[in-house]
Amino acid sequence: MATEKKRVNVSLSKPTYKALSYLAKRDDVPFATKASALIEEALELEEDIAFGYLARQRESENVTYRSHEEVWGKYGL
Repeated sequence: MATEKKRVNVSLSKPTYKALSYLAKRDDVPFATKASALIEEALELEEDIAFGYLARQRESENVTYRSHEEVWGKYGL
């Protein structure tokens, strides 16, 4: 059965390889699984940074605030 996951070749420095290998062994998971999980976590952190930047851009003195009801209606629909 073919996997739906995409493959990527990555060159790692010795210290990075050793650290990733240690973490995979510590967590009793395959090397690639640990690498994938850490990449996903890094992407989530980058997303959080981007949303934080967007939120700071939207904060200004020229903001018009609206009530929840005004935006979403009386029943939040």
